[in-house]
Amino acid sequence: MPLMLRERVSDDIYVFTSSLYAQVTAGAIKTQDGVVVVDTLPFPQESRQLVSFAQRLHPRGIRHVILTHSHADHVFGSYLFPGSELVAHQRCRDMMQRYGEASLAQAKAQTPELAEVRLRLPTLLFEGELTLRIGGKTLLVMQSPGHSPDMVMVHAKEDKVLFASDAVMPVPYLVGGSLPDMLNSLRALGNMPLENIVQGHGPVLLRGEIGEALDSSILYLEKIDHLVKDHVVAGRRRAALNDIDIEKCGKSRVPLGGLVQRLHQANLLYLYDTLVTAEKAAQHV
Repeated sequence: MPLMLRERVSDDIYVFTSSLYAQVTAGAIKTQDGVVVVDTLPFPQESRQLVSFAQRLHPRGIRHVILTHSHADHVFGSYLFPGSELVAHQRCRDMMQRYGEASLAQAKAQTPELAEVRLRLPTLLFEGELTLRIGGKTLLVMQSPGHSPDMVMVHAKEDKVLFASDAVMPVPYLVGGSLPDMLNSLRALGNMPLENIVQGHGPVLLRGEIGEALDSSILYLEKIDHLVKDHVVAGRRRAALNDIDIEKCGKSRVPLGGLVQRLHQANLLYLYDTLVTAEKAAQHV
């Protein structure tokens, strides 16, 4: 198995990047009273590496696991943390209850490596924001919808590190989410005093990269919003959106092993379908 990347981004914070699925990330935050893990990775063999390392960081082991949202690649490893309190927004639990078992069954049918995975629901729930103070660390868990309505980010304030999850990626991914919400979430990050942003997928952003990365994603979203709206108004075919490649919208096709081009095409089709559905609904009012 390819080795999962482990990176130390501050004295007490480690980031893990999957080699098996879309460079999805997870984190371990060492405190004086134990470890807090952020997200759990999808494949058991990598989740176990995360568990083993985090348990060695402190004699009290892993106290809490924070789930940033309900998507499979962030929550499937949760069952491997049985002694840790599972923390999430109420919407995350609601979505896991509604869609989790069906999603897991489909994933197992397609991917035998997930056969042992069991769905584990979070138990420490909150609405709005949560401030978790543990072992000299202040972890602000705040809503950041856009990619998903249940999305949260985790700000390790003393370390000035933000686990942004899929609110920040090499290219924003909207399917199932909301473009206006994602724009608001990205713009809200502009004034935060940060040393690093841990993206939900891909490399950690350093302080000097953060402003440019956020601006690039905001401009990308504004660009595709404009292009798709013009496309719909002109009455062009849905399939013609495939001619709009990612470079035309200001992003590179290189990150995530080229996966970003597929994410980009999915964004265009999702926006198109959303606009057409809204137009049809307005006509029947």
